[in-house]
Amino acid sequence: MANDQGAMNELHWLIDMVQTIEVGLVVLDRDYHIQLWNGFMENHSGIAPNAIKGKNLFTSLPDLPAAWLKQKMESVFMLKNRTFISWEQRPCVFTFNNYRPITGRADHMYQNVTLLPLASLTGQITHISMIIYDVTDIAVNKLQLKAANQQLEHLSQTDDLTQLYNRRHWQTCLDHEYDLFSRYQGVASLVMIDIDHFKHINDTYGHVAGDKVIAHIAYQLSQSLRETDRAGRYGGEEFAVVMPNTSGTDAWHFTERLRERIAESTVTFDGLTIKVTVSLGICEIGKHISSSSNWISCSDKALYEAKQTGRNRSVIYSPEAQAAPEVSVAVASPVSA
Repeated sequence: MANDQGAMNELHWLIDMVQTIEVGLVVLDRDYHIQLWNGFMENHSGIAPNAIKGKNLFTSLPDLPAAWLKQKMESVFMLKNRTFISWEQRPCVFTFNNYRPITGRADHMYQNVTLLPLASLTGQITHISMIIYDVTDIAVNKLQLKAANQQLEHLSQTDDLTQLYNRRHWQTCLDHEYDLFSRYQGVASLVMIDIDHFKHINDTYGHVAGDKVIAHIAYQLSQSLRETDRAGRYGGEEFAVVMPNTSGTDAWHFTERLRERIAESTVTFDGLTIKVTVSLGICEIGKHISSSSNWISCSDKALYEAKQTGRNRSVIYSPEAQAAPEVSVAVASPVSA
């Protein structure tokens, strides 16, 4: 009699623990009918155990990812092994609202879920148990840390004034593109951009106005880039763009559109209107380029020619022209004073 009373007490304690434990417990039969729905599930779903017991899980909760979840469950039934579902794989299986004060900014509860096979006395897997853990605090903290690290990485790569890549990170992009060429002999172009008469702008309007001009050029440049282009602030008033999969001629079309866009725009400072132009040098990568620094040097030569021959123009570097300087083969826009 005492043994029976002890067994009844243990069963009562077990049922009480199942109902009050701070994890969700759901037991399903082979046809996904709900056999157990504990207090955690009731509290977060608003559905009482008596109202859902014996009903099909997926019919009762149509918002569940049925096809995906059934596939997970079938593997548990067939292989007789547990399966773990991380919040990083799927943020939540059950769409429960988040009421935790610490992670109040999360709309829904992040969950880890374990699927366990449950065997009968004969050893057959007749049921499956779902254990749902609320991991919202862990998930939100990790996501916030990830976002903070991404922000720090962005700041470490970005020039404050222009919001383009800083020179150090841009150089990394250039080196990477040169390494790709060395390995696969693809095509790419490098564009160097310099603001015309920038010293005169600083002397006339002041350095604050000069900074505004630099930021203005950077904005016009960023609005002209493709997703694959990598633009950076190379120096004080000089910019550089790595253009993968781009021939020198195609890069020239890009620079001409950019040059005209800048020439047609104005910068307003302290009630004054400042007109500004840029000169651009282009170098398509090829066998004549021996290193990333050599690539920059060749682009700089084209930029120097654009400056020397009137400014506000685009020039493509030509190895042949460098070998025979008396023959002018650089491509340039019409001179604009």
